[in-house]
Amino acid sequence: MTEQARDTEALIHDQIAKHAVLLYMKGTPQFPQCGFSARAVEALSQVGRPFAYVNILENQDIRAVLPKIANWPTFPQLWINGELIGGSDIILEMFQNGELKSLIEEHSPAPEA
Repeated sequence: MTEQARDTEALIHDQIAKHAVLLYMKGTPQFPQCGFSARAVEALSQVGRPFAYVNILENQDIRAVLPKIANWPTFPQLWINGELIGGSDIILEMFQNGELKSLIEEHSPAPEA
């Protein structure tokens, strides 16, 4: 593994550790760059808790290294409390059956009024 790949891996682990709810996506929540990312953002937004995101289109190193770490080849990738939850289909399924809301509420603070 190259030094750059090790640095990228360390950055990814740091991002996952720092954020209770983290979405690796194409684009931003305001401007998703693919339909799968847009659907993931929509589901997360409906939960109503803050979440962090990383635009993988702006960081090709993360785009290349994360699938190897996660053993998950596609984006978006939702991480909650340091664990990979899955991609768009899993996020939507969990949103529809209520699991996503309870999982996020367990790990993400309520917005202050």
